[in-house]
Amino acid sequence: MATDARERALDKLARMVGEPTHLAELWRGCTEVLGDVLPHYWTPCWFTVDPASLLVTSHVHEGMDRMPDEWLVNEYYGEEVHRIVDVIGSPSGVSTLHEVTGGVPSTTRRWHLNMTLGGDQEMLARLRTSTGEDWGLVGVYREPGAPAFDEEDKRFLRAAGPHLAEGARRALLIGEAAEPDHPQAPGLVILDETWQVRSTTPGVDGWLRELPDGDMDAGRLPSAVLAVAAQARAAAQDPTRPSGAVLSRVRARNGAWVVLHGACLVEDGSRRVAVIVEPAAPDRISPLLMAAYHLTPREKEVTRLVLRGDSTSAIARELFCSPHTVQQHLKSIFDKTGVRSRRDLVGTVFFAHFEPRFRENEQRVVAGLPIRGAPRSDLGGLPARPRA
Repeated sequence: MATDARERALDKLARMVGEPTHLAELWRGCTEVLGDVLPHYWTPCWFTVDPASLLVTSHVHEGMDRMPDEWLVNEYYGEEVHRIVDVIGSPSGVSTLHEVTGGVPSTTRRWHLNMTLGGDQEMLARLRTSTGEDWGLVGVYREPGAPAFDEEDKRFLRAAGPHLAEGARRALLIGEAAEPDHPQAPGLVILDETWQVRSTTPGVDGWLRELPDGDMDAGRLPSAVLAVAAQARAAAQDPTRPSGAVLSRVRARNGAWVVLHGACLVEDGSRRVAVIVEPAAPDRISPLLMAAYHLTPREKEVTRLVLRGDSTSAIARELFCSPHTVQQHLKSIFDKTGVRSRRDLVGTVFFAHFEPRFRENEQRVVAGLPIRGAPRSDLGGLPARPRA
């Protein structure tokens, strides 16, 4: 019976994440689904991360509008276990604080922070798409005396992860399209049952003009947009594709690749379709690092991999160079960023460019505004190191 309930929950999550919505609203719906099949204390804590660096960009935790400063400092400067980057990069992608501490979580600062909120047990699970992109992590907790999280609990979250990751990715795109704050922000167009444009977000007209065979002045949409919309409508009727979402890559007039996301909107019995347009493989961390710290292209690659938690040997394998060469790049990176260690580098980049977005997103959730996932690129200089 429990297995059947969890299968139904997975199917419900798969359908839920396919409909375009704001991220906080999506997480609230997912919280309700988890509550029925995964007993836990209080509410889950939902995080999004930048796929390129795995640094945190937002958090939604009902009952906690603002993450304590101590938690962020501990995550990025403390000598801690069960960090977000470690769980995301682990083979299984799901772990508990009890298991990574050999059953003695009280030896960690993390456990003591959790206990101040009433949570004894902590289980973290990455949100990774089927194509290997990491978009976030969910944490669930249990109070003292509650049954321990078991392998069935972990198996359920591991199965839910790809659905939740796709939902996070799509919701962040919608948030950035609704209120764009950089030139390459995605755009959103809503089509009605007769394929007529009913609404658009700022900047989407520029994207549509770059797609081939359309004529926006004459009111003719590019064929690629109509094709994705039609596929999304058909997919929504296919029981084997519960999310109903589709993707398509198109080469724009300027030669760049563009990705179109199509998904049906369910509202008042209508058959409207949302199409999101974004650049293929957007990467805002790389130009940010090069502009803010004057890193070379290779130094930028090394920094990105350090942010993701890769070791020197892993970086050497990824970049096809020797560990000695990686160390030389790190020395130059440390000099340019004014830090003395990998931990300081990660903390510096997070608190300079990601923590402002993280805090801004917390305020946006309270105000009912959409969450945006990209790091802040309008901030320069190095911040003072927070005190642990």
